[in-house]
Amino acid sequence: MPIHEQSLIRPENIKTHDKLEIDGIDVSGHWSTFIESRVVTDYNEAMEDEIAALPGGEFIHRCWQCGSCTNSCTVNAVNPDFNPRYWIYLIRTGMESELLRDKDIIWQCISCNKCTYACPRDVEPEGVMKATAHWLEKKGHTPKSPSIIFDEIFAEQVIARGKIEESSIIRQFLKRTGQPLMQDWLVAMARGLLMKLPVGLMRRMGLAVLFRPRTSGWSKARAALEEYVEECEREQRRALGLGDGKPE
Repeated sequence: MPIHEQSLIRPENIKTHDKLEIDGIDVSGHWSTFIESRVVTDYNEAMEDEIAALPGGEFIHRCWQCGSCTNSCTVNAVNPDFNPRYWIYLIRTGMESELLRDKDIIWQCISCNKCTYACPRDVEPEGVMKATAHWLEKKGHTPKSPSIIFDEIFAEQVIARGKIEESSIIRQFLKRTGQPLMQDWLVAMARGLLMKLPVGLMRRMGLAVLFRPRTSGWSKARAALEEYVEECEREQRRALGLGDGKPE
């Protein structure tokens, strides 16, 4: 799985001498540009298996580095440093230290799924990006990303009540991410809804905020889901080498 593009070489590893003469020949400037050699010794040979053990990463082994994911990526079009193909390459070759250099942007995947539609090998790169962000958080390399926090809040509400209540999800998300509850866009959206939605629907939405409706007879389903989630988290922690699998 070779990577040859100059864009993937770290800028600090490209060296140029402003003034250099070799055997009487002036090779100053771009003529003396070379890539600084280095040795990587801290391979994590289990990294691919660790990512594959998390939801979304199951098919990372199928990747053949064609680049369709990065070529179709919405975020890459704005930020060329966001490169799913390169990160999958690093994961599969166990170069953990290199992957960690991009830990602050990996979570920025917006789940548009263009990469998944474009992938000819059904790697599901969007899932791999989410699994990688989850891996970074579980291994303690980064705090929880906003997308993971939102997913947790959504899942908590579904498990607890069997239903979701949108305004509650938004409030909890803003609170857990340290954002003020009074957002300009949220106020504008609320005003627009007040002007356009039928009175009956608005009344039902208001009652849902106050009384938090739940699916009838949900207790058994809730217990089963909680047991399943706990089992999955145990297995993931074991796969990542995080002790006996019990949450901290």
